Amino acid sequence: MTATARFTGDANPYGGGDPYADYRTCDFPFTDLVDLADRRLGAGVIAANDEFFAERENLLRPEPAEFDPERFGHKGKIMDGWETRRRRGVSADVPHPADEDHDWALVRLGVPGVVRGIVVDTAHFRGNYPQAVSVEAACVPGSPSPGELLAPGVTWTTLVPRTAVGGHAANGFVVEAGLLVTHLRLNQHPDGGTARLRVYGEVTPDPDWLAALGTFDLVALENGGTVEDASDRFYSPATNTIQPGRSRKMDDGWETRRRRDRGNDWIRYRLVEQSEIRAVEIDTAYLKGNSAGWASLFARDGGSGEWTEVLPRTRLQPDTDHRFVLPEAVLATHVRIDIFPDGGISRLRLFGSPTEQGAARLAARHRELGG
Repeated sequence: MTATARFTGDANPYGGGDPYADYRTCDFPFTDLVDLADRRLGAGVIAANDEFFAERENLLRPEPAEFDPERFGHKGKIMDGWETRRRRGVSADVPHPADEDHDWALVRLGVPGVVRGIVVDTAHFRGNYPQAVSVEAACVPGSPSPGELLAPGVTWTTLVPRTAVGGHAANGFVVEAGLLVTHLRLNQHPDGGTARLRVYGEVTPDPDWLAALGTFDLVALENGGTVEDASDRFYSPATNTIQPGRSRKMDDGWETRRRRDRGNDWIRYRLVEQSEIRAVEIDTAYLKGNSAGWASLFARDGGSGEWTEVLPRTRLQPDTDHRFVLPEAVLATHVRIDIFPDGGISRLRLFGSPTEQGAARLAARHRELGG
């Protein structure tokens, strides 16, 4: 583990105006990866030893933490995060907590994966953040209960050792363990509040589950698909196009700025593995006056080489789900969608199944990671 940026100590008390004006952050090298703890992928905070001031579930809310200086409840200031009560010692002679005392929250990742980076965000926790944090990981198949996860036989591996953090800051950590992870334990030493937890990494799907599905979405985040690059991310990330479910609002898709040249916008994807694509779905849900006018799809087998047209340039309708059955299966590891001239789409689905070679590589990688 290597910290890419270190923030320690209190932030200044809130003095009015934009609460994020003095927020401490930096560019982390891993934030283009998938957030494995995204609620949209099915992640959840399944237990915590204490959530007296603010609920544990806030940790995984997808939007940035909000701050309302006037919002108080019967227990005190209501914070948008997870906040525990102040720890105390055992007596008047020993008023301070012991060094090993700490609070914890158990997080089920939305999809199993290899964690490459973690952000413990203490936004708006200026003087009530934890002195230090640590993060542990486990790989437990199925849907274990909190009691089963905390049982003596479960192996927990430290991803982030106990490290001092700062208030009102994005505290980022590069993770180098290279292990398959299904659950995390976030520890606050000794107590305090954390606004958000982000867990960036690579999805590692269960090859047995994919084999049982047969035909599935080969580019979906939850199945191991990835956005490699995009021409424009001005209004929203291209990764939205492979999130689970249908878009529920305009910014839950991909929308580009308005072009003033004669070019076009595009997204390049890597499929879960070498596969045969049999059907395509392009959805423009909630994109009405700003949907793409036309779209075409190209595929290639391998990280380089010529692109083969899969779907010729086709007129798209606003706020509409477009479905295409391909005349024959297309062998591919990568796909590129071109939209003309600009605008956006909400979802792209590519239905098919891995080739025998692709399935073998998936199974081998799963074994190597301890799955």
